[in-house]
Amino acid sequence: MARTFTKIGKQIAIAVKAGGPEPENNPTLRAIIANAKRENMPKDNIERAIKNALGKDQSEYKEVSYEGYGPHGVAIFVDTLTDNTTRTVADVRSVFNKYSGNLGTQGSLSFLFDHKCVFTFKKKDDMDMDEMILDLIDYGVEDEFDEDEEAGEITIYGDPKSFGDIQKHLESEGFEVTGAEFTRIPNDLKDVTDEQRETIDKMVEKLEEFDDVQTVYTNMKPAEE
Repeated sequence: MARTFTKIGKQIAIAVKAGGPEPENNPTLRAIIANAKRENMPKDNIERAIKNALGKDQSEYKEVSYEGYGPHGVAIFVDTLTDNTTRTVADVRSVFNKYSGNLGTQGSLSFLFDHKCVFTFKKKDDMDMDEMILDLIDYGVEDEFDEDEEAGEITIYGDPKSFGDIQKHLESEGFEVTGAEFTRIPNDLKDVTDEQRETIDKMVEKLEEFDDVQTVYTNMKPAEE
């Protein structure tokens, strides 16, 4: 949990420096705060992260992605937020080397993953999803969506370049946005054995131990339930 809060704190720092500390005037910050609440991050921690981001001695974080192949030919994409790229690339490379992987050049595996923005919001009573999706298509949203009936939430996927427009539209329509983020979805899944899956999972866990690492994606086919 502490590691999750650290990662969210970095996201807040970037958002504050880019758009200011007031959530009502900074849509990116609003989205991150929604994610923070979803992860049960205390309000005091959120406010402290915003305040710290205004400090003159705060480090400048940059978004850097690393990509390559892990063992058994599985593609791995690592998104980071770092104030020291030399340290971060060394950490990431050490894990790839440990698991006999190969770290590639930036963009070398982008064809294997679709970059999308994801929004989760509370479903309104008597909401017509077909009409809703038709409305959102104009904002770069896909016509497929996920529904969590137990939580009463809808998750939609769209063009990352339309993140701000989609968020603005949902808020203007009075939807309660409970999550907003970017993700990478593999478009070519690779079959692996149970033993191979165990090795890849260990590699992903090792990468996720670094504070600079935000998210790790693979094109490994999900295990059958």
